Amino acid sequence: MDAFLAIASRRDERRYLADPLSEETVDRILDAGRLSGSSKNRQPWTFVVPTSRARVEALAEAVWAPENVRAAGLVVAIVVPVGRAAFDAGRAAQNMLLAAWNEGIASCPNGVRDGDAACRALALGDDEEPVIVLSFGRPERARDPESRAASEWSARANRRPLDETVREVA
Repeated sequence: MDAFLAIASRRDERRYLADPLSEETVDRILDAGRLSGSSKNRQPWTFVVPTSRARVEALAEAVWAPENVRAAGLVVAIVVPVGRAAFDAGRAAQNMLLAAWNEGIASCPNGVRDGDAACRALALGDDEEPVIVLSFGRPERARDPESRAASEWSARANRRPLDETVREVA
């Protein structure tokens, strides 16, 4: 898929089918995060993947939208050293979200509502914090990115117009 088409057509999805994700798909999503750039190439993140139902449930209770975490075929918490590297974590997250979309997998970033509960759910150390929790799954409602041109997806996006978003200064 064309990179701009992937960016323009991707939407956050919170409803997933119960179908499991293949190991190959999971590996590609995680590797896309690993390949992200980072300040001074420090790669400060750890991708924590809860695999037990109890951990997923505990983590779901710590985010703002628990249902899509509960229903996801894959949940990934991006964890960094306390107080550092949020931008780098965002770069890794975006790579994973786009790689998933390329595989036909829907996804949604989930904000952490209760940091202490999330740390317990993920068995984190005192020097670690979750920046974002990503949920992935087969979309409940199929969407074909190539059914429209990137410009059409862009025009349909619920976003401020570009001329209200960009300010040029001389």
